[in-house]
Amino acid sequence: MDFSVKKLASGAGLFLTRAVQFTEEKLGQAEKTELDAQFENLMSRADCTKHWTEKIYRQTEVLLQPNPSARIEEFLFEKLDWKVPSRVTNAELLGQYMQDAAKEFDLGTPYGNTLEKVGECEKRLGEAEREFLQTSAISFLTPLRNFLEGDWRTISKERRLLENLRLDLDACKTRVKKAKVAEAKAAAEHELRIAQTEFDRQAEVTRLLLEGISSTHVNHLRCLHEFVEAQAAYYKQCHLHMQELQKELGRLPNAFALNSTNAIATPSMVTEGSSSPVETDTLKIEEVQAPATGTRKARVLYDYDAADSSELSLLADELITVYTVPGMDSDWLIGEKGNHKGKVPVTYLELLS
Repeated sequence: MDFSVKKLASGAGLFLTRAVQFTEEKLGQAEKTELDAQFENLMSRADCTKHWTEKIYRQTEVLLQPNPSARIEEFLFEKLDWKVPSRVTNAELLGQYMQDAAKEFDLGTPYGNTLEKVGECEKRLGEAEREFLQTSAISFLTPLRNFLEGDWRTISKERRLLENLRLDLDACKTRVKKAKVAEAKAAAEHELRIAQTEFDRQAEVTRLLLEGISSTHVNHLRCLHEFVEAQAAYYKQCHLHMQELQKELGRLPNAFALNSTNAIATPSMVTEGSSSPVETDTLKIEEVQAPATGTRKARVLYDYDAADSSELSLLADELITVYTVPGMDSDWLIGEKGNHKGKVPVTYLELLS
């Protein structure tokens, strides 16, 4: 019990000495041991690293999980060391709703068929998103969090200890200056030598930790590259899924064209062998001639690979000449570039005036 009281009293006295030294330094009444310029630069660099790592980490969390409630739930699960439940992405949920609606509307109808195909694509987009989120959390978020919760806490602890030892050192220097009696001065100088040794030892430990920030930057650079690769792969996969969906939708019959055709068709037209506006498969591209008037320029929005010899492959941003011919589906045009021509989907084009 006596030992605890003495220890408590000693700790309180040390705290009071440091408080007095700190106050006098702020008031300009006591000298302060300054660290060398290199050490100060290391501390400034470490503070800057912590500041921006924290900001990047928080904003990446928001990017990967915009829902704050979900972020709080994941945080609690991690702190309790429980397995975080798997969540259905918004795209997957939307895709499921579309497919359920397609079954209700009948897959045999144009709308039902299109809902089914779009829903399937949305599910694939959701799966790609889930994979991207998992990869990014492991390769980018986790290393940043490990630095903030591990390395930086160690650095902060050692810096606080160094500051306390610095206050003790300066307090000893003050006592040496104030000592008048030789015996008191000798005791103060002995305490100063001990304080100086402890301060130098702690300064070296702290310096090594601060120099380790360079290794942290190298590690974070590698993680950043992995994050970019994951993001690029995700967006590329999404782009491919959407291109495939556009191609599929471009090959589906146009419900509006079907309705208008059925409304004006007569038995005499059928017996005369007139082709339906949607029967573009019977169109012979080599026999098609550009009309004297009615041609337009169009800019290609996306790359398009021709499905057969009647279609024309396209590259994004190139300019082509387009026109329509009797009997063509309204979702398609005839495109010409150089000596090549073929059918092109309207959805891939921006018609220019």
